[in-house]
Amino acid sequence: MGVLMAVRQVIFAGLGIAVLSLSGCSDNENPILMHAAAQERGPDEFGIVPTRPLEMPTNLSELPPPNPAGANRVDPQPRADIARALGGNPAAAVTRGTADGGIVNHASRFGRSEGIRAQLAAEDLEFRQRNRGRLLERLFSVNVYHNAYEFMWLDKYAELERWRRAGAQTPTAPPRE
Repeated sequence: MGVLMAVRQVIFAGLGIAVLSLSGCSDNENPILMHAAAQERGPDEFGIVPTRPLEMPTNLSELPPPNPAGANRVDPQPRADIARALGGNPAAAVTRGTADGGIVNHASRFGRSEGIRAQLAAEDLEFRQRNRGRLLERLFSVNVYHNAYEFMWLDKYAELERWRRAGAQTPTAPPRE
């Protein structure tokens, strides 16, 4: 009986080693995790809107400063180009700033501070310096962001219940984890 058990253990150990050895063999370094989507090419974001070819300016010092929200030499009217490519009206893509007037007026009904961004940045820097984490957390670059701001988090389920008790219509929420 003891010999039979030893033989079984050797066989199972050998099978385990064989399975582990074969599982390490692969001809593909990048495993395919999305088998359904692997059969076809996805959309190419740059293929949607035809762009003009890039051109090298004769004098690099004449280039305008970068403007992430604005036009550039290749796309002088990017919103209008997108609207035209998608079959829309390019004139409707012009930003007039009038659509947000009501929201801006309502949000600023109690006044507004011109330097609010700089003020908030300074206050947040001061807060982060006070809540930098413990010595070992700083030494090993442990992210303490969530711990520092945890007391400011909104409990979405408590807020949802508060609105429901007040009689407001609320959307369904995912179950608690």
